[in-house]
Amino acid sequence: MKTIILGITAVLFSLTIQAQNKNVKSEVKTTVTTVKDSQGEKKIVKTEKLKEVQNIELKDADSNALNKEIQQTPVQVISTTAVTADGVTNMVDIDRSAYYELNGQKYQVALDQKGYNFIFPGGKEKGVLRKTKNNNYIYKTKDTTSFGYFNSNGDLVLETYDDNTDQVKVTTYIMVKE
Repeated sequence: MKTIILGITAVLFSLTIQAQNKNVKSEVKTTVTTVKDSQGEKKIVKTEKLKEVQNIELKDADSNALNKEIQQTPVQVISTTAVTADGVTNMVDIDRSAYYELNGQKYQVALDQKGYNFIFPGGKEKGVLRKTKNNNYIYKTKDTTSFGYFNSNGDLVLETYDDNTDQVKVTTYIMVKE
């Protein structure tokens, strides 16, 4: 019995000592943005982590040759972004903070503690964008509630139901690339 336990223990320890069969490359990029407004100075810290993992495989694994060539395998890229604003850290898939344009007017989408603020021209009115579980957004102002998403161009598309016409109105805010 003692021999069996020692044998199992030796096997378990030997499994953890094997060589790593992956190439791993990691990058961390931190951006600190300071915003001054009427409420004071705010720091927004954005930390982007990019990790590339590639499995190592041999071309002729069964041959008796001493030096074997490595076979190219796909690279898996894992990217995470953490944004800290007002002391609260949010994990963000893609940071959508930018300026958007509709009918010649610029609107700003800025990160906040729970999602995004949608700031109208002049900064007087605000709306909020809150992420749902299926990567869409709920857009809410004083008098409007809409369903929103970002299209493949990065533009913000809002769909609003109109009670009077019984139709869905689609509004697209074009991202301003500066």
